[in-house]
Amino acid sequence: MVRFLILLPQSDFDPTEVAVPWKAWRDAGHDIVFATETGAPAACDPVTLTGDGLPFWAKSLQARSDNVALYNEMMASPEFSAPIRWTAARAADFVLIHFPGGHAPGMKTYCESREVQRIAREAFSSNQPVSAICHGVLPLARSGVLLGRKTTALTGTMEGIAVALTKIRLGNHYRTYPQSVEEEVKAALSNPDDFSTGPLLPRFATEAQPGAGFIVRDGNYVSARWPGDAWTLATEMLKMV
Repeated sequence: MVRFLILLPQSDFDPTEVAVPWKAWRDAGHDIVFATETGAPAACDPVTLTGDGLPFWAKSLQARSDNVALYNEMMASPEFSAPIRWTAARAADFVLIHFPGGHAPGMKTYCESREVQRIAREAFSSNQPVSAICHGVLPLARSGVLLGRKTTALTGTMEGIAVALTKIRLGNHYRTYPQSVEEEVKAALSNPDDFSTGPLLPRFATEAQPGAGFIVRDGNYVSARWPGDAWTLATEMLKMV
């Protein structure tokens, strides 16, 4: 058993991008530690979790029922109920660091945190296994660790579709920043071609078919685009450690 760290915003993270890795890694026998800004338990984006407020034509953005069940199981776990603070987290205390994502406004504090970026720099400087998905790639880009790396993240097309489908009902709930995640991440790379968008029509990985999603692996760093890639990312990290 080794210790894995999952960094969370205080609110608005994507439930699938956290619960799926937690489930895969915990069931493999590893010790999972969560870290939040205040040390209080975090809460996911309620719109993505429940679908409340989503127009009927955007219900595909709601978390799938099996992943909602995993989120509820995770919430009841003792480790989720007792996170440490970001300021107390040191990359060297863990074998693997995970940076999940999410769209909603509460993600901003996490994406802009100097402490979260510090942890990213510590992990990359030690060549530790690091995974990031969706907006979770932004703290890495902002910390400067992706220079010379290949990566993916939430693509501009995916983000644009989510915003267009929900804007009438939810305004900018799915538009975290004016600039897309893909645009900002590409600007932080040595070469924009180091960013991979993956297949135009993505497939949703499941526990039964964990390889169906899309990831980019560069050494000990694995990145993914959206909740549908979460099982693929989680299983790749298990192979790594």
